[in-house]
Amino acid sequence: MELTAAQGDQYDKDGYLIFPELFSPDEVAILRGEVERVSNVDSKCIVREEEGGPAKTIFRMHENDGETASRAVRAAARSPRALGVAQQLLGDDALYLHHCKTNVKAAIQGSAWPWHQDFGSWHLDGIAEPQLTTMVVMLDEATEFNGCLYLLPGSHHEGRHQPHWDDSTAYSLWAVEPAEMRSMIGRYPDPVSVTGKAGTAAIFHCNNLHASGHNLSAQDRCQMYFCYNRVANHPTDVENPRPDYVRSQNWTPLALEANDGILRSKLVPA
Repeated sequence: MELTAAQGDQYDKDGYLIFPELFSPDEVAILRGEVERVSNVDSKCIVREEEGGPAKTIFRMHENDGETASRAVRAAARSPRALGVAQQLLGDDALYLHHCKTNVKAAIQGSAWPWHQDFGSWHLDGIAEPQLTTMVVMLDEATEFNGCLYLLPGSHHEGRHQPHWDDSTAYSLWAVEPAEMRSMIGRYPDPVSVTGKAGTAAIFHCNNLHASGHNLSAQDRCQMYFCYNRVANHPTDVENPRPDYVRSQNWTPLALEANDGILRSKLVPA
C-alpha cells in the first residue's frame, strides 16, 4: 500500500491519517474471533476489569509464542496496510513493535481515557526519540456514543509534554495536565472523532494528543493497536522497566507479509 504525497503531507501537518474500512469484514471477523478466544486464557498479558472478570486490555498477540499469540494478529501487524504504511511514515524499513494491544471498552461500563501522548510514557521506557507511530484498527463500529478515539490535529508539533500520573478513571496512565490541555485545545483545530465501520483504521504520531470517551452503548467496543518503533530507536536500560509485553525486548525487524495473511491464517492447522 503506497501512500500519496498528499497523505504524507497531511500526516506531517496533522499527525494522523484515517483509512475507512482498510480491513475487510472477513478479516475483522477473524481478528475479533481471536480476541474472544484469547480473552479466555490465563495470562499476565491480559489486564482484566476485576479478578476473573472480562478482559480490558490484551497485550502481545502479535508474537509467535506465549499464551496470547495469534497467527491472524501477527499477520495483521506485518501487513503492507499496517507495517508498510508505518515504514513509509517513519522513513525506515527496520521497525519492530514496542507493543501490540487490544482494548475492549465494555458496554455501559467502559470508562474514558484522559488526554495523553503515547511518547509521554514511552520516553520513560527508555526510548530517546519520538520516532514511533501507532495504527489502530477498529474491530467494531466506532461512534461518539460508544467512546471513539479523539485526536487533536497538529498537536504533535509541540513535542513531548511532561506527563502526570492520572488515576481518575479505570484506566490509570501518564496523561497531560488538564490546564495544559485546555490551553492546547484553544490553540488548535477542534479535536477529530475517529469514527467509522469495523475495519476502519487510523495511524497517528506518538506525540499526537488523543483521548476517548465513555462507552454509553449496549455493546462492547474493541480496537487493536500496533505501536511501531524504529529498531535504531529501541529503549535503553531504565530502572524498574515495565514488563516485556508492554516494553518489548524483541527488536528484530518485522518482515512484510502477504496482504492476505489474515485470511490465510485460518487455513493453517492449530
